[in-house]
This record gives sequence, C-alpha cells and structure tokens, in this order.
Amino acid sequence: MIKNITVEEALGIGSAVIVDVRSEEEYGDTTIPGAINVPLLNNEERARVGTVYKQVSPVDARKLGMELIAPKLVELVNTIEAKAAPGKKVILFCWRGGLRSQFVSYVLDLMGFDVYRINGGYKAYRRYVNAYLNESVLQHRAVVTHGLTGVGKTLVLRELLKMGMPVLDLEGLAVHRGSVYGKIGLPPSPGQKQFEALLFEELRRAEEKGVFLVECESRRLGRLLVPIPLMNAMKNGYRILLYTSLEVRIRRSIEEYTAGARDKDVVPQLLEATSALVRYLGNKKVEEINSYITQGQIDKAVELLLVEYYDPLYKYPDRPAPEYHISVDTTDIKSAADQIYKFVSALNEYNVPVSGGVPIGNWEGSKGSKGIKGDVPGNC
Repeated sequence: MIKNITVEEALGIGSAVIVDVRSEEEYGDTTIPGAINVPLLNNEERARVGTVYKQVSPVDARKLGMELIAPKLVELVNTIEAKAAPGKKVILFCWRGGLRSQFVSYVLDLMGFDVYRINGGYKAYRRYVNAYLNESVLQHRAVVTHGLTGVGKTLVLRELLKMGMPVLDLEGLAVHRGSVYGKIGLPPSPGQKQFEALLFEELRRAEEKGVFLVECESRRLGRLLVPIPLMNAMKNGYRILLYTSLEVRIRRSIEEYTAGARDKDVVPQLLEATSALVRYLGNKKVEEINSYITQGQIDKAVELLLVEYYDPLYKYPDRPAPEYHISVDTTDIKSAADQIYKFVSALNEYNVPVSGGVPIGNWEGSKGSKGIKGDVPGNC
C-alpha cells in the first residue's frame, strides 16, 4: 500500500531509502541529503515532455512521457531494489509531489515495496527547511570556538566529532575555508539551498544533545550565507578561545591551506590569491609574500600573512583571556579536545533534548524590544 506522508513524518522514519525521481539536473541543484537519484525522466526527456506540454497539450505530453518511460521501467525497479534491503522502506519524492513520484510509487507498490511518498515533494521539504533555519529561534545552545588563524579550530572540532560530540562543520558543509587560499584544491561549493539542507540535517541530528559545537565564522562563506538564526545562536553561545604559538600556527596553516604549494600547478593559484590582498597590504608587502612563494619559502610567506594580515584582522588574544568561558592551548590537539569535551559535558544544556525551534513571530511588532535582532552584522 502507498502511504502519502508529510515531510516531518518522512524525517521520522529511521531506516529507509530516500529516492529522488527528478532529473539529474534538478538533483544536482539541490536535494534531500542522503537521497539517491533515480530519474523517471532524464534532463533531455524532461525538456521534451515540457515542450510538448506547453506547445501541444497535457495529454500528448503524458503520452510522450509513457513512451519514454516504458522501456526503462525494469531498470528503474532494479536500481531501487539494489539500494533497498529486503523489507526496507522506500521514500519517494519529485518536485511538487506530482505525477513523477505518483507513477513510480504505483510501480513499486505493484512490485511489493513498502512505499512512502512525500506530499508536496521537494518543494515541501524546502519550505520545512526554510522555516526551521530562517523563521525560527534555534533552541540548541551553541558552543563556539574562537582563535587566530592556524590555532587548529577545525582539527579540534574533528577530534571532538570522533569523540561523539555534536559538531557543526560550517566550512566543511560550505566546501570553503576561511582563508585567502580557502578554495584552492577544493571542489565546487553547493548552492545556497543545498547548503541550508545540509545545515538543517546536522542541526536536527544535534537536537538530542541540546548543544552543538561550531567554529566562529562570518555570515558569508564564499558565496554562501549562514542563516540569521544560526548566527544569533553562535553570537549568544558559550565562547571558547583556542591559542598556540606562532610557530605551530604557521605549520598548521601550511598543512591546511597551502598543501602542495611547491607543486608548479598550485603556485600560480597562490600568487593570484595573494595578489587580491593588495588593497589591504599594499603592493610592496604582497610582492614580498609572492616572492617567498615563488622561491618555495612557504613558511615565510605564511608568517607574513598571519602577522601582517590575519592577526590584525581578527584581533583574537594569543594567550588565555577572561572574556571567554574557557581558554585552551591547542599545541596538542587531543589534549585540547579532551578539555573542551569535559567543559561541554558539564554544561546544564548538554544531553537535554530540544525541539527544532520557536517561530520568530511578528518582527515589525516587536523590533523595539530586547532580544533577537533581525540581522547580525559581522561575525559571531
């Protein structure tokens, strides 16, 4: 039997294969994280059916669709069957919960699958994500790491993730590192909708813990924007300062941002990226940094970038500071992670499950009161 379900019900089904039956292009643009793509109509076929629908008639478009679909029905069923273990539920969706998911659900039901179909399709999922991220006050308590470039914020968070802590890796989800060299060697970033879908899934997963750990970031990550309620949660969260020596920071920055810098194919990208800092550092300083890069003296180039650009930009302390809830030396990443683990475990909010969020409400009617503001300038 086919069961039509809401987005919330779909998210509550633990063990299921989620199948996006839209075209490859639609799937590549944005989808429900974890969904596999089994297109009922591929890009070209979808375009052909759409043209007939507009220029001839809906009936002729459906006939063409059936003609295109019929030869590959067995392959479609086999593909889904290969992904779904015996007795495993299959959740289907298309763009708006229309004919594509309806047709595939009929076929799978006929073949004995336990079929669920999302009412409203991906469009309904997108509305749900948008309400969660952009129209609510997050109930989780954020634990935010701060520190100068190279202290190892990402390394510490990765270690904490291995220890079972709820970690929100903004740079990882955005496929963008906060550095002038941040995009070198990385694949393309997702679009804004997919970035938000990934954020939503991670925050939803962290609800049972009541808190999440995150690195302080500006609202903009490359061409992506962090939703305002998340920025507010970070701004009002627990503050952890990470610090270590300049020597360690130089070494870590080289490992993270300029890996392969001695590769002739990478050097031009480093030079181009550094040259973009002319308006901040001036021609002379940029030429000096690029000269070190060209000569293979990456350590000297990175030291200049840290001391002359990043440290004055972020202005974080390089030693323990009273304005933070805890200050942690990250010279040893494992030791630093252990200290933070103990700090988070002792928080009143830790392991107290929360719900998704509380609607922000009528902003125009309450903007004069204290509390959450409509936007967050700068970073956390």
